[in-house]
Amino acid sequence: MTTAREIMTAGTECIGAEETVLLAAQKMATLGVGALPICGTDNKLKGMLTDRDIVVKVLGAGKDPAQTKAGELAQGEAVTIGADDDASEILRTMAEHKVRRLPVIDGHDLVGMVAQADVARALPDPQVGDLLEALSTD
Repeated sequence: MTTAREIMTAGTECIGAEETVLLAAQKMATLGVGALPICGTDNKLKGMLTDRDIVVKVLGAGKDPAQTKAGELAQGEAVTIGADDDASEILRTMAEHKVRRLPVIDGHDLVGMVAQADVARALPDPQVGDLLEALSTD
């Protein structure tokens, strides 16, 4: 079975917990991504920041993105997947937590990101439908 390490996008960049949401938005634009892991000064994953978080929790709430720290938007423990976990475990984790992207961890190190599309390409057709259904329902 295909592992997270085999299908992930390596070289994932973080936004520091103390860096601003404005910087995160600029980084997302430059990288062409819709989410960034939030990393603390201890290099540990603190959460995920999405473009939707920026719009709803910062702009929609009238906050200044140049003054709001990325770490303020980290909610609880980040949902992750191990680098050697297989595609069916990735599918289960995404469906259970209703997330479309997962940071890939090797030990305590962030080594990449796996997205819904990565998993879809790695799974047999019936399981792809299951993934899409699980992530699309409320």
